[in-house]
Formats: sequence, C-alpha cells, structure tokens
Amino acid sequence: MGEFTDKVKGNAKEAAGKAKQKSNDPETRNEGRAQEMEGKTDQAKGEVKGKMGNDV
Repeated sequence: MGEFTDKVKGNAKEAAGKAKQKSNDPETRNEGRAQEMEGKTDQAKGEVKGKMGNDV
C-alpha cells in the first residue's frame, strides 16, 4: 500500500511544482522546481517499495 501512496503524493507534488514554475515571481518558480524534485523523489521511493514488496 505504501507504494501507491508514495506515487500519488509524488504526482501531486510534481504537478503543484510545475504549476508554480509558471509564476512571474522568481522565488515561487524556485520553490516550484524544488517541489517538483520532491515529487520525483516520492515517486522513486514508491517504485523501490513496489520492487521490494513494501519491506522498506
């Protein structure tokens, strides 16, 4: 179950980060890039959990 949860959280963070990157404010764009990377990390964590049978 952790695999699915991590992937969903990752997708949500990545989408929010991409939306923030379209802002006119440079600080918000930087925050969006960081949030997108967090999302990709969560997705990768979900992939690992899936391959290891949620034993992580």
